[in-house]
Amino acid sequence: MDKLDAIFAPTSVAVLGASATPGKVGHDIFANILRGEYAGTLYPVNPKARSILCVRCYKSITEIPDPVDMAMIILPPKPALQAVRDCVEKGVRGIVIVSAGFKEVGGEGAEIEDEIAGICRKAEIPLIGPNCLGVINPHPDVRLNASFSTHLPEYGNISFSSQSGALCTAVLDFAMSRGYGFSKFISIGNKADVDESDLLRYYHRDPETRVIMVYMEQLRMRADFVNQIKHITSAHRPTPILVIKSGKTASGAKAASSHTGALAGSEAVYNAIFQEAGIIRVDTVDELFDYAGAFSANRLPSGNRTAIITNAGGPGIIATDMTEVSGLKLAKFSPETDAALREHLPPTANFNNPVDVIGDAPSKRYEHALDAVIKDDGVDCVLMILTPQSMTDAIGTAKAIVNIYNNTDKPIICCFMGVVDVSAGSKYLQEHHVPVYSFPENAARAMGTLYEATRWLTRNILPQYDLKFDRERARQIVDDCLKSGKTALGEHDGNRLLQCYGFYAPPVEVATSAEDAGRIADEIGYPVVMKVVSPQVLHKMDAKAVMLDIETPQDAEQAYTDIVNNAAAYNPEAEIQGVMITRMAEKGEEVILGVNKYPGFGHLLMFGFGGIYVELFKNVSFRLAPIGRNNARRMIRSVTGYQILTGYRGKPKSDIETIEKLLVGLSGLVTDIPEIKELDINPLIVHEEGKGATVADIIITLEEE
Repeated sequence: MDKLDAIFAPTSVAVLGASATPGKVGHDIFANILRGEYAGTLYPVNPKARSILCVRCYKSITEIPDPVDMAMIILPPKPALQAVRDCVEKGVRGIVIVSAGFKEVGGEGAEIEDEIAGICRKAEIPLIGPNCLGVINPHPDVRLNASFSTHLPEYGNISFSSQSGALCTAVLDFAMSRGYGFSKFISIGNKADVDESDLLRYYHRDPETRVIMVYMEQLRMRADFVNQIKHITSAHRPTPILVIKSGKTASGAKAASSHTGALAGSEAVYNAIFQEAGIIRVDTVDELFDYAGAFSANRLPSGNRTAIITNAGGPGIIATDMTEVSGLKLAKFSPETDAALREHLPPTANFNNPVDVIGDAPSKRYEHALDAVIKDDGVDCVLMILTPQSMTDAIGTAKAIVNIYNNTDKPIICCFMGVVDVSAGSKYLQEHHVPVYSFPENAARAMGTLYEATRWLTRNILPQYDLKFDRERARQIVDDCLKSGKTALGEHDGNRLLQCYGFYAPPVEVATSAEDAGRIADEIGYPVVMKVVSPQVLHKMDAKAVMLDIETPQDAEQAYTDIVNNAAAYNPEAEIQGVMITRMAEKGEEVILGVNKYPGFGHLLMFGFGGIYVELFKNVSFRLAPIGRNNARRMIRSVTGYQILTGYRGKPKSDIETIEKLLVGLSGLVTDIPEIKELDINPLIVHEEGKGATVADIIITLEEE
């Protein structure tokens, strides 16, 4: 038996803080459990009452003569602490604390919450809350509504978890209007013990759950979280996870010394986690329900070839546009399908995709059209659109769709436009588990999300690169820098560190005078690049402290003087240690590789097209370290303009495999050296295929662990 069964399917519930006064939380939750016809035994606990709503009341949970599975605690923090101790003594198997005044207000409340969590962990009792709405299980054998909601929702195959209690009641009300049913429903509040990770694993093990919906404000990252969730979304019985994460535009930006720090942020971290784990992120509650409704039908398209059937041209065009935006494409019909359509549709109909059955279409015409396209091997899924005309038979069309739907494995998503005139047809489709929407764009986006899940499940798992890293040398370089008080690493130390993980950087010399610069440039060979060496001047291009294509000793001497003067003008407090001189790299495409460290999450890797405009265009992708070959490849391919690297318009193909290896190497570096706080390689010059890549500029910032 799972520990969380005591929360979701208790055979008995005690409500500590139950009240006989209507309007009080203790009264309303107790009344809701009774009203929902809970299948177990219910005990109110209140030292001042003999009975509540005609149910015998107990002064303490320890006085209840029979075992208690779950305790609902609706008490202020100090009494709640004692109640938890009583629950442990009683042998309660699960605790839900609804009341507020704990960590969310700080001070003594936070201390009490920590103490309660410690008691529950020691006793191995799962704790939900505090500061939560409660828990709901509408299964006919349980019928538990231990929450603020006055109605027990319909039973279904969607499980929901929310950090916000207030949102839960709105979601339940909305679900009722849309005909959605739930398997499990919970508000987790402050997450003192049980959090999203626990619930996601529990929902995945639950045979009644087919879709998981989550409202999240903040994620508590656990070790191996991504791999655990990836198992849920990719296992032999994959369960789609839909997440709406609030706080997307929260300011939270801090001064960052690197491009990666400026471009990254908490949202980039969350997006990287979701992408790696196969979680589908949505932006609105509407989308959350739209996609959950599509997934609850438990059908995924085998491909993205979509047929559209409509009785009006405009909605068909809207659906076509949104289909392509959503990653789908219009299917091309076979000659047999074309012949079947021409046999049953009037001459004025459109037989191409999208199929227009004309506004006066009776249900039989819809049925013939759907039957023809669904049998086409070149069709993976179908969008059905019905607009209410005076002759439209919405209920008859819905019945025809359901009849065909029950005899195919292909997903069919419907759009019955409007509300009143099509309500009977929409209700019939909902009752028979056919996804139905009010507008074509919603239907198309939902189908696109199903195809996104198909792509995730059928992704190609590449063999990992066999890369050799010099971890011992890298550790020594970092230790030496930290011992000397150096936390900002430039080319000299940074290049040596990167070389331990497969990067190539040309040899570097440092000039401390103009005369030195001319001599060193002559020895290295032209053309050379020259840059200031200063821990206080990290973005050298901004300071005009970089000179390229130096061709003579005289030019090198003049460049030295200009660089030093420009750096001093840019930051008069800067310590200028000299000017670095190195050979100019061969031409290639400029990309950026970066890292930023986030407490509680780890290192966020970044890839994008590099140069001085990287922050302007923000054309970058992120993943959380560690990554392997698959994620490295996805990072590269997800950036707009990736085709430039593949040999666009006759240009030579870039060495993409080297970029993949270097991203994996960078992941290994920050995993092995956790002291790395920020890192920028901008640009990394990627040469033609087979010729590797060259580090042209590097910034590394360390912090002591």
